[in-house]
Amino acid sequence: MKGPFRQWWRRRTLHDRLSLLVTAAVAAAVLTVAGIAFAAVSQIQREQLQSQLDTDAREIAAQPEQWRDGGPPLGPAGRRDLRHRRDIGPRWQFLGRDATVVAGSTNGLPVTDGARRVAAGQAPRQQERVDVDGRSYLMLTVPADRGGGAVQVAADQGPANRTLTVFGLLMAAGCILGIGGAAALGRTVARAGLVPVQQLTKAVEDVAVTMDLNRPVPIHGVDEIARLGQSVNTMLAAIDAARQSQRTLVEDASHELRTPLTSIRTNIELLLAVERQPELAHRLPPEERAKLLRDLDAQVGELAALTTELVELAREETTREPAEDVELTDVADAAIDRVRIRVPAVTFSTDLRPVTVHGRPNELERMLVNVLDNAAKWSPPGGVVHTELSIDGDGWARLVVTDGGPGIDAADLPHVFDRFYRAAAARGMPGSGLGLAIVAQTAAQHGGTVTAGPNHPHGTVVTVRFPPA
Repeated sequence: MKGPFRQWWRRRTLHDRLSLLVTAAVAAAVLTVAGIAFAAVSQIQREQLQSQLDTDAREIAAQPEQWRDGGPPLGPAGRRDLRHRRDIGPRWQFLGRDATVVAGSTNGLPVTDGARRVAAGQAPRQQERVDVDGRSYLMLTVPADRGGGAVQVAADQGPANRTLTVFGLLMAAGCILGIGGAAALGRTVARAGLVPVQQLTKAVEDVAVTMDLNRPVPIHGVDEIARLGQSVNTMLAAIDAARQSQRTLVEDASHELRTPLTSIRTNIELLLAVERQPELAHRLPPEERAKLLRDLDAQVGELAALTTELVELAREETTREPAEDVELTDVADAAIDRVRIRVPAVTFSTDLRPVTVHGRPNELERMLVNVLDNAAKWSPPGGVVHTELSIDGDGWARLVVTDGGPGIDAADLPHVFDRFYRAAAARGMPGSGLGLAIVAQTAAQHGGTVTAGPNHPHGTVVTVRFPPA
């Protein structure tokens, strides 16, 4: 039943769930109070009936000789004195030592084995339920105070049971009315309580239809719904920022891709024209043709590198590798080996101390490769690129890459980590302007920072810092 009930519950609306929960809570409270009240009334009636039997039995047992003739004691005028008598139960009788009925009311009571033991002095008292003429009685048997024998008194339980039945029916009707009222009240409370949620839902649906992320959801009050509205507004702002960033990336990428594609298309059209019209081959000497092919190869390589960098820059969080504790020294060694093969004219020196950070090893290696590539590109032939890895005074990992190139102009320093930004001195050199942007993004994704500055007397210093693992 648990599975079908869970499925049924999940198909209910929030309004229905709240209504059912309120109704169930009130129903539990009402039924609990009704059950306690019924049990209390039933116990009180039993105690009252038992107290009446005890009182009547003591009254008869205290003066057994005056009750053996079948009635209450005689008064001064010789008549039965009823003023000193309680309302003795409708059935009573006096038993002798041999358990024979000596006197009693007109309707006799059964002499049970327990009553015989009390009359014979073998038991102090006996209380039991007996059936007389098809009706249930509570009968009490106690010893007589003088002369031996026993006294039996009994009270009909029918009136008490009928009272309990009527009371139970009234309680059941009250429970039904209370639960019904709770159901109606629950729906009203749920409807009133969900008004802010409905308003928030409508506002979010309007945003989904209009795609207007600049229109915040209205917030009223300081309750949980207001907090939810603030969270929605924060989410909308983040989505809008991501969309703006994506639009900027697409626009910048299309601009940057247009230049190499145009150059490649022009060169290919020239080669195709010579192939289609051999008489024009003299216009493209073999050395020019070879140079043109080399340019095509370089442009295709530049386009491939740009495409790879764009993919890395636009990588979503969901497709990233899992983070782990990474020995940054191993990452630095692997990145330096890769760049050293590509740029054999530059010397790479290191001063690496063991440092562990929590991150993604492949992304960290790509980041360091980009820093080293940039340093090697600006270093003169025979120049030295130095990599230092240590822990600073705050316990953060500190990775420093220095080169001996011309350095970065002061006007360009604030923009070197922007996407597609290329300084005036770099526009004649290969590159996409994305390498340092990827460095900045990777550092930020790992909770770190990156800065660039001059390396005196000449060159550039790039410093990357990561929090400790």
